[in-house]
Order: sequence, then structure tokens, then C-alpha cells
Amino acid sequence: MVAETQDLYDLLGVPRDASGEDIKKAYRKLARELHPDVNGDPAAGERFKRVTAAYEVLSDPAKRRQYDRRGFQAIPDLFPFGDIFDVFFGQGFGRARSRGPRTRARQGGDVYAQVSLTLEEAAFGTTREVSIDSLEACSRCGGSGCEPGTMPSRCARCGGSGEVQDVQRSLFGTIMTARPCATCEGTGQQIKDPCTECRGDGRVPNPQVVTVEVPVGVSDGMELRISAAGDAGREGGQTGDLYLGLTVEPHRLFERRGSDLYAVLEVPVTQAALGVELDVLTLDGEERVRIEPGIQSGTPIRMRGRGVPHLGKRGRGDLMLYVQVTTPEGMGRGERDLLERLAELRGEPVGKRQAAPGALRRPTASGT
Repeated sequence: MVAETQDLYDLLGVPRDASGEDIKKAYRKLARELHPDVNGDPAAGERFKRVTAAYEVLSDPAKRRQYDRRGFQAIPDLFPFGDIFDVFFGQGFGRARSRGPRTRARQGGDVYAQVSLTLEEAAFGTTREVSIDSLEACSRCGGSGCEPGTMPSRCARCGGSGEVQDVQRSLFGTIMTARPCATCEGTGQQIKDPCTECRGDGRVPNPQVVTVEVPVGVSDGMELRISAAGDAGREGGQTGDLYLGLTVEPHRLFERRGSDLYAVLEVPVTQAALGVELDVLTLDGEERVRIEPGIQSGTPIRMRGRGVPHLGKRGRGDLMLYVQVTTPEGMGRGERDLLERLAELRGEPVGKRQAAPGALRRPTASGT
């Protein structure tokens, strides 16, 4: 009997990156050589079973992905109800041919909701009340799904085994497989008299409002998981979870990049030339910054620790202010006279009376 560590790709003689067509060709070739109708050697018959089982996994893209990720640990999940691995390998994978009916307990589903936040709420955290539609255990039947005073009965289709067997004929002979009974969902039991309140599901709708603590430093697109706040399970099964998708609204002043904030600080040409101290708005309120004389447009001013707090750790990002020097519009006669006098003192021709050479320079790597 094959060992648990034997690789399914090795059984078919193909590499792990083999295409689906290559896997099919390898299986057909081996099946022709090993099928009991062709090869009477008992060892060949056992190998034929292993090869067929390997093909059952690797020819299915979803099962193949699980096997690639988890190896033989994925086998019980791929065939939990005695499918082809049970028929061909029996105890070769460390379990009996049939697991019998499975429990009626089912884990509840997860519930999803959206929460919209302001930048300030995302930065500093907040408490929100979120309306969700979930399922709770039916109080009339106690979650059993049965009309009070009745009990589930043995499934008429599978006889209580939870499995039905299929026999298929192929070019290589007869193959028998087992699969969960669709009538009883593999439990071996049927509800003949369903509860009139929940209609046999064991759960009923439960619209509710959940209070959620949004942590400090969350960002747009994140999900919060609230354990055991989803749908109730069936027959005592585990409750599902609540997932909250977070959307952070754009801010009127700040652009967020990670934990840093960015904004443009408009400075009149006079203040830019002479220097000034300005009060600017941050997430923490107004704070003062120093504009050095002669500052140019595009100059960054870093306000350390005035960005968004880091999620799950200490410290905050920075606030980056990029200076944009603005020129006056709609000047009166006196203002214009002052600027013309300044231009004359600096030897900078203005207006159309004299052509002035333009000062060009090579752009930097940043394009400024």
C-alpha cells in the first residue's frame, strides 16, 4: 500500500509544473499498462489504483491547488466522505473506508458590512454602531429545525449512512466511488416535520446593531474581523464572523500616503520674500510654522509626528507641507507702484517697455 509521503506527481511520472494535458496523457499511458484487464500482476493492480487516485486529484484544478499547498494533509479535506481515495486506498491514508454520517452541526456563515470613516476617525480611532442582518438560533425549535415534539428520522435515500455509491464504467473497467448524500447533506438524517418558524433551517433572521471599536491608524480598504458576530451555526455549530470593510472619505485638505499626510501651503509672494510665521491646520489643531525669507515654490516643510498614528505600534507619520508662492491679483494703483519700484531697484524689467531675458535651467530628476 502506498505510503503517505509518496508524491502524486511521482506516481504519474510528471513534473509539478505539468499541464493538464500532460497529466491526462501520463495517466492514459499508465492505465493501459496497469489495468487489471491487461496486466494480471496483483502489484500492477495496486499501482493502477494509486495512479487513478493521483489523477483524480491532479486533473481537478481546485484539488490540485490544495494538494500543491498542503501536500497529503489536504487529502482528508478533498475527500471527507469516502470518495475515490477511500475506495482505492482504504487504510493506506490512515483512515477507514467510510467515515459514516457526519454531524448535523454546521458553522454559521460570515457576515459582511461597510463602514465609512473620516480621515480623523481613521487616524485616531472611533466607536461605531453598525446595522447588520444575521441569523440567530430559532427559539421555537431550539435550533434543531424540527417541529417541537418531533425528531429527525433516518434518511430514506442513504439508509442513514450519509453516503451514496456510484458505479461507473470506463475504458479501464468499473470504478466505484462514494459521495455525500444530497438528500440529507451527508448527515444520515432527514427532517420530516420542519419547524414552522424557521422552516427546518434552525435559524431565523436577526437584524441587529453591533457596536464596533475602530482601532487607531486604519486605512481605506482594510477589513476588520469581529469574531463570532456573524450567523449562528446549525445544531450548535460555531458562529460565523463579522467582517467590516472600511472606506475612508477624501479629506478637503490632506492627502494620505501610508502614515504620512501631504498638503499644499499657499504663501503670498511678499511673505515668501520676507519670511513669516504662519498658523496652519493639522489633525491636532492649529500649529505654527516658520517660512524662511526667499522660500521658493515646491519647497517642502516637514512637521514631524503630525501625520497618522501607525497601526498596531507606537509613533506617527509626518505632515509634509509643499510651499506654493502665490502672486497678487487685482492690485490697486498703490500696490502696483510699489511693485514697479521694487522691480526698478532690482533691475528687473516689467511690462512691455523693454524685453527681458528669460532665466532657464535644466529640470531636476523630479521634474521641478
